[in-house]
Amino acid sequence: MQFQEKAENLRRKMRQYARRDIAVAFSGGVDSSLLLKLAVEASKEYETKVYAVLMHTMLHPAGDAEEAETAASELGAGFRVISVDELQGAGILDNPKDRCYRCKKFLFERLIQESKSLGTAVILEGTNEDDLHVYRPGLQAVKELGIISPLADAGFTKGEVRRLAGELGISASNKPSTPCLATRFPYGTRLSYEDMRRVEQGERFVRELGFYNVRLRIHGGMVRIEVDTEEFGRLMRKREKIISYLKNLGYGYVTLDLEGFRSGSMDINIDKAKK
Repeated sequence: MQFQEKAENLRRKMRQYARRDIAVAFSGGVDSSLLLKLAVEASKEYETKVYAVLMHTMLHPAGDAEEAETAASELGAGFRVISVDELQGAGILDNPKDRCYRCKKFLFERLIQESKSLGTAVILEGTNEDDLHVYRPGLQAVKELGIISPLADAGFTKGEVRRLAGELGISASNKPSTPCLATRFPYGTRLSYEDMRRVEQGERFVRELGFYNVRLRIHGGMVRIEVDTEEFGRLMRKREKIISYLKNLGYGYVTLDLEGFRSGSMDINIDKAKK
């Protein structure tokens, strides 16, 4: 199916959902921002309500909440925040391999409760087509709880999401993905908010040097830097600043991953049959 056909199919689905009030699981990223934009547009025909509901968690960068509220306001939706502590509530302190499943189930059960209090009949979330082809155990929780994933249902890849978001003037269209900070640690590692805040601080520093995709993967006292391979030369020119900063954060060894940035690099030893 061509892009324009997919886009029309997606809009048609959104018009169907918008016959009733909608809650969108909102992070401020490009996927949920596109969903929110389309939901608000579709709701105008039926004069229904659309709420952007942010799960304010300690596993995501601290600045996400403020950015999400601004984005929701720009897109014309109501905004709600649910504060949660997944490390305790979802039972993921030891970063189990099914962490994403446990976490998503915990978060979306809270979202369902909030949706009931808001009186919304439909809950949408931003999984896209690309997410269906990598290790994403959280998607099983989304299906079990009856949450709707319009982008994936319409076959929208991440690139197509960014393309449509750009055409609609959504400011998050080129925003890099910022997945859960627990993904920076190997499975089985004891997680702490202190360690995750250190990772967040380090990634912010590298990103502010002008790098787009940045991940710091932590292996005990060693930090493994992932950036896009075409950025290796520039990173090496800034290596002294980066090494100094990361060592001041407490990392004893600083390395560059020669494979470069790739989503889910901590999942390489996961049994493929479990995907």
